[in-house]
Amino acid sequence: MAASAGGQPLKEVGRLVTSGPSYANSLRQKKSNIKRLPLKPISYLHGEPQVIWEVEEVNQMIVNENLEYAVIGSFRLLSNKHVLIRATLLEDYVHLLSKPAFYITQNNWSFPMRTLKWDPMFNPEEETTITIAWISFPSLPPNFFWRRGCFFTCNGGRVKVEVDLLNDFPKRIKIEMRMNNEEIMEKWIKIKYDYVPKYCQTCMIQGHNEEQCFVVHPELYPKEKVGQAKGRRTERSAKNPIARKTDVMEP
Repeated sequence: MAASAGGQPLKEVGRLVTSGPSYANSLRQKKSNIKRLPLKPISYLHGEPQVIWEVEEVNQMIVNENLEYAVIGSFRLLSNKHVLIRATLLEDYVHLLSKPAFYITQNNWSFPMRTLKWDPMFNPEEETTITIAWISFPSLPPNFFWRRGCFFTCNGGRVKVEVDLLNDFPKRIKIEMRMNNEEIMEKWIKIKYDYVPKYCQTCMIQGHNEEQCFVVHPELYPKEKVGQAKGRRTERSAKNPIARKTDVMEP
């Protein structure tokens, strides 16, 4: 079973589904769960319109729109930066969130796409602080390496968990064994985290933190890149008189 870094069980994330209903049966099941929602009246607060939904209604919307396993694909290098990916199966959802990046190829161009967890209040201007990470338990006794035990493990005691990048991660976990005489034997297991991205609360993106942020610390920006940018502007100005005028306006 997977668990969140905050100590709460993570619903099924990390569980490998080896068998289950067919795709057709899954569609029939989803169709039976779809319920119509009533229209909401519009109210006004300080002269501005607002609509208030109950959390149960929002959850039903997610079911109706097949968003239970939704993932955001983020393209930082493109003008249209986000795409919505609706996964149907749990293992596809976990696989999408477990990879650092995917590469989409079109017309001999390769575009890197990072995946982010979707939530009902998704903001395209801010990346989520939630991500999926691999953790392992180097000193976990082998008798706990089983599917229905405390840990669902694979690849040598590793499991996928959902973590909040702004929270402190647990460094260890305690397992206990109750003896017949009620005596408790306990053992602390170290938690080892594989690669976990950093989060910048200034840029609101994953990938770096404030200590590495060029906005907070512009002096960290590589000088060779500054020189390359100036060189490109100089070359462009020499070829194009309009560009020369534009460059005068640039800082």
